[in-house]
Amino acid sequence: MTNSVIDVSDMNSKNSPYQYIETVDPSHVKREKAKAREMRASSWWKQQVGKGVCYHCHQKFPRENLTMDHLIPLSRGGRTTKKNIVVSCKECNSLKKNLTVAELRFKAITD
Repeated sequence: MTNSVIDVSDMNSKNSPYQYIETVDPSHVKREKAKAREMRASSWWKQQVGKGVCYHCHQKFPRENLTMDHLIPLSRGGRTTKKNIVVSCKECNSLKKNLTVAELRFKAITD
């Protein structure tokens, strides 16, 4: 496991002050991604996607435009559990990147 400082100040915002130390073991990310693949096949996930509503922007989308988003990103130690994954449209998921929901909302109010 290596520690590296990730500067996310170039997150399309005006001098965003975020920095965090990445301390997650790559094997954790690999393990959790495997769990996510299993979760996508579950009836629970299919029900969530079937609603067609993005967790972040609350708009309705067709199934093919929805993705799985980890509220606490895997790269920040998040896990693939029903409490940590939500349905997200591709645009919101791309904008969120590796931020937590709190950081994303802070970014939205400061832009």
